[in-house]
Amino acid sequence: MKKDLSVVISQDGKWFVAQCLEIDVASQGKTEKEAIDNLCDALLLHFMSPVATVLPNVRRIELEVAV
Repeated sequence: MKKDLSVVISQDGKWFVAQCLEIDVASQGKTEKEAIDNLCDALLLHFMSPVATVLPNVRRIELEVAV
């Protein structure tokens, strides 16, 4: 699936900052192109399904509560 997203580029000192307007994700680079490329990488990670690297230790507990 393709998404059409808006990007704002600004300069902060020697760095270019690329920020996606629809999704709160930003990145930076030494050039505008590098900042946009880094933003694309960050957005791909944002949309990637999470994968647990360590399986959680799920336990059940019993609790007596007053009703």
